[in-house]
Amino acid sequence: MTPTSLAPDQAHARLHELTVIDVRTSGEYASGHIAGAHNIPLDHLDAALPVLKSAAGRGELVVVCASGARSAQACATLVAHGIPAATLTGGTTAWSRYGHDLHRPADARAVWPMDRQVRFVAGSLVLTGLAVGQRWAAARWLSVGVAGGLVHSAVSGSCAMARVLARLPLNQPRATDLDATLAVLADSDDLTASGQ
Repeated sequence: MTPTSLAPDQAHARLHELTVIDVRTSGEYASGHIAGAHNIPLDHLDAALPVLKSAAGRGELVVVCASGARSAQACATLVAHGIPAATLTGGTTAWSRYGHDLHRPADARAVWPMDRQVRFVAGSLVLTGLAVGQRWAAARWLSVGVAGGLVHSAVSGSCAMARVLARLPLNQPRATDLDATLAVLADSDDLTASGQ
């Protein structure tokens, strides 16, 4: 079993029959998501595997993030656990670019997408390293380290800085939000069997 992908127009045409799983942070999700999408941040995917397996048995799962990188990683994890899933090509960025609406709750706090958070922090660290390096030469190694991390991120497709930033409180789901999402995805037999 290998992960598949759906283009935004394909997913839009079939949205009524798909279960959409958004693996972005809760802050990113709140800033705009596909209507009906369920938010299970990538960091919490392992805890959701049993519920996602059950949901996949009832219909096709499509996984989405901002650009498609995290959703591809999530799909690989799901497929490795025997859960068929497709990724949305280009993520919510492509979805929006193709003219499809993103749902934005009225009471949601605006949080930058993860790639923007990474660019901001990386740029700030590089500038700090260069500025402090004017007086203390060893501080320039901070800039070198961040640059090396960005190159590694581009080559490997993973980003250590994004993993760290995803742990910030503004990017974390409240436990009740995640529990509610998992309860909605679980069918009544699963809830009864688990004693909830």
